[in-house]
Amino acid sequence: MQHQKLELDNPKIIKAWTFYDWANSVFPLVITSAIFPNFYDAVTSTKNETGEIISHTVSFFGKNFENQNIYSFVYAFALFIVVLITPVLSGIADYLGNKKRFLQFFCYLGALSCMCLFLFSKNNLELSFIPFVTATIGFWGSLVYYNSYLPEISSKENQDKISAKGFAMGYFGSSLLLIICLAIIMGIGKEYTRFSFLLVGVWWIGFAQYTFKHLPDTIRQLNNYDKKGIFSKGFKELASVFAQIKSIPQLKRFLTAYFFYNMGVQTIMVVAVLFARNEIIWENEKTKTTSLIISILIIQFVGIAGSFLFSKISSIIGNIKALMIAIFIWIFICVFTYLVARLPMHFYIVAFLVGFVMGGIQALSRSTYSKFLPESDDNASFFSFYDVMEKLGMIIGTVTFGLISEVVGGMRPSILSLILYFVLGFGVLLTIKNEQKIN
Repeated sequence: MQHQKLELDNPKIIKAWTFYDWANSVFPLVITSAIFPNFYDAVTSTKNETGEIISHTVSFFGKNFENQNIYSFVYAFALFIVVLITPVLSGIADYLGNKKRFLQFFCYLGALSCMCLFLFSKNNLELSFIPFVTATIGFWGSLVYYNSYLPEISSKENQDKISAKGFAMGYFGSSLLLIICLAIIMGIGKEYTRFSFLLVGVWWIGFAQYTFKHLPDTIRQLNNYDKKGIFSKGFKELASVFAQIKSIPQLKRFLTAYFFYNMGVQTIMVVAVLFARNEIIWENEKTKTTSLIISILIIQFVGIAGSFLFSKISSIIGNIKALMIAIFIWIFICVFTYLVARLPMHFYIVAFLVGFVMGGIQALSRSTYSKFLPESDDNASFFSFYDVMEKLGMIIGTVTFGLISEVVGGMRPSILSLILYFVLGFGVLLTIKNEQKIN
């Protein structure tokens, strides 16, 4: 049984692949970073007669929590579900050769769930979070299959550039929709914020059709198709992948480093807006919301340049050294935020630096992993393992951040945990010396 090989570096296929970044990146920007966190904080906060926020405490399953900590815990729960189901589904997809169908399924699940957030209500918080959970599952579930296409459609020497192009497409497309949503909110009124969630779903499904039309399936020729054990096959393949990874020291070290530093990156992406709302001193509520949106747009557009710049840096000094530069900047960002960032201008500086390294480190991580992989027909399984590692790190990161914040009564001390994650990741990357395989 063998997969049908795809033509490498085909411009039409590459365009179709990167276009899914354009389609789905509206979820992490509008839903998890920009508009939904602001909307969530606004509708779950208690205000006095003058409209001033006096409490962020809400009831969730009969217990009182700070609203930002519930957000972190629910997000971690959604990621945990992704960790559980993707090995099963990737095993099925890789065996049948129909991973594009799974990509479509998770796309539609995520997009339709975003549209259901239109009904989000503080009065029924437990039920209201269900679409947020399923949207998160849809987004991250689809990325397992999306990422696994990279080594099948691109030669190794072009993977950094193509991965960066995907992230740049995502930054630009999602920023465009964010501007449209802001025009509606600021031009018509805050009461129309909910319509942003409908637009995210329409955008995601609509533009993904170009990807689905032109991105081919890797068809597996089935000679002796046996349905027995198909659901456990994914976990068996993960075990097989783990065994292979242990025999490739460079890949094992890279994944260990990625586990730690990505824990910091992804946690920052989830909690940044809520941190700014609670820990930065703003003139008033209107100024706060406007400034946060401006900060996020800074991150997006600087991220486009950062993706390509780090791709260029990696071509000169190698992927690992480029990643180390990015992690060093992340450490500086965390230290600066912990010690200095208390005013809006400080947060603008943080936003610029985050944008500069966010796209670069994500694109390089994806392409570096892809380059380290051995020749295999089971790329979905290898990227399923990558995804499980990523999500486990994100779960630990967001839960740790939320727990520290809940215990000490503020989000700023939680930054210390992020510094630790980046330092550990940097330290492991120092052990990767021979980069011949990925240059």
